Amino acid sequence: MLNQEGRGASEQVTFWKRAKMSLFGTTSGFGTSGTSMFGSTSTDNHNPMKDIEVTSSPDDSIGCLSFSPPTLPGNFLIAGSWANDVRCWEVQDSGQTIPKAQQMHTGPVLDVCWSDDGSKVFTASCDKTAKMWDLNSNQAIQIAQHDAPVKTVHWIKAPNYSCVMTGSWDKTLKFWDTRSSNPMMVLQLPERCYCADVIYPMAVVATAERGLIVYQLENQPSEFRRIESPLKHQHRCVAIFKDKQNKPTGFALGSIEGRVAIHYINPPNPAKDNFTFKCHRSNGTNTSAPQDIYAVNGIAFHPVHGTLATVGSDGRFSFWDKDARTKLKTSEQLDQPIAACCFNHNGNIFAYASSYDWSKGHEFYNPQKKNYIFLRNAAEELKPRNKK
Repeated sequence: MLNQEGRGASEQVTFWKRAKMSLFGTTSGFGTSGTSMFGSTSTDNHNPMKDIEVTSSPDDSIGCLSFSPPTLPGNFLIAGSWANDVRCWEVQDSGQTIPKAQQMHTGPVLDVCWSDDGSKVFTASCDKTAKMWDLNSNQAIQIAQHDAPVKTVHWIKAPNYSCVMTGSWDKTLKFWDTRSSNPMMVLQLPERCYCADVIYPMAVVATAERGLIVYQLENQPSEFRRIESPLKHQHRCVAIFKDKQNKPTGFALGSIEGRVAIHYINPPNPAKDNFTFKCHRSNGTNTSAPQDIYAVNGIAFHPVHGTLATVGSDGRFSFWDKDARTKLKTSEQLDQPIAACCFNHNGNIFAYASSYDWSKGHEFYNPQKKNYIFLRNAAEELKPRNKK
């Protein structure tokens, strides 16, 4: 049983053991093992990209994914779901996934993140709490409380402090030092928090009614700038990107209207450097014909190349080069939406979750449909193309 693993002392010893095979970095082999010797049936398109399926995936829609930081040997994947659970797998270099442990909330889990040393996982839930899960002892304790569901959770590691940032539908952003039941700081938001990202010393929070706020985190968190949204529709996901010096310099913001904005904080030429692009739409983006337009459910930047992945309610993932303003790849269409995605710490693995996201309402919900997490070798496909 998944939730029995990792309980005993012997399990804890093996929990962080480095996989004995070559590092995931080898571009051969990984991602091709999904093909069957008998071929695939034409009717089943739950895995059209023939990617590796994570074993024991959650029993309800998967809302969030996060890979372990580079401080941990090997790769561990965390997923939170609407079945109120958080699960952890070890991802071996062969692509094999081993369920390690799980924890529960009393409501759907909307966000997950890791501490920088990889010893803790933080989880945010509709039960109005955030928890800290110590993976070595497999114990989880509540560390945050809001008056409404907690939509985002992020670990902040600054030179002079470390804390957990939670964003909620109660229109507050709170900062917790994990040892006290009272927050270190509470910042009011203009509206409900819908998505957020942190790369020290920058945080960005996107809210309902298209609110967008950038925070600086040096010394202590404070509001840096409110930005008029570059998008005309509801904010859905946001991810910070870095410059060549590895410093956070801007963010990508996705909306429910099949569009992503690339926004630099202090660009030399805002009118030229900031732009939006269409994505996750039926029959291409350069067409005057009517289109089906889908939500952008997730954005993730490749940690090495700085290229990005988007996933959408259309059941596709796409890879993009924001600097060359080109699309690198679009997947075949899965038979249900892709609800979340992430890269591992060295960018060799792209994880994406196939789940119903309720984007078409309850009448399109099929409880018989399984939820999947897929792993794909991302080492080559996200390299920028050579400049001509």
